[in-house]
Amino acid sequence: QVRLVESGGGLVQPGGSLRLSCVASGRTLNANYGMGWFRQAPGKGREFVGRITWTYGAPNYADSVKGRFTISRDNAKNTLYLQMSSLKPEDTAIYYCVYDMTYWGKGTLVTVSS
Repeated sequence: QVRLVESGGGLVQPGGSLRLSCVASGRTLNANYGMGWFRQAPGKGREFVGRITWTYGAPNYADSVKGRFTISRDNAKNTLYLQMSSLKPEDTAIYYCVYDMTYWGKGTLVTVSS
């Protein structure tokens, strides 16, 4: 089993920044499996945000966040990050961390509002 715990969400004004973290624990993560972020806005389905392969470290992003969001990871800390900048009200959502498209965290809420 892999346990994922997200943190770092909160209320931010449009144009602001936030950094989300996702700490993985449990069994050793497979270096070839991806980790990533999804989000779910109120009344909408879950949406892909971005992902990164643990070994190769080349992230890819949804068009809606490209150029504003950056995914990174700290292998030593088993931690995945999502740096979000130039936030917009439409970025308001619960953000979920996922590993191997199998293990999901419980999410952290990001609200972008003035």
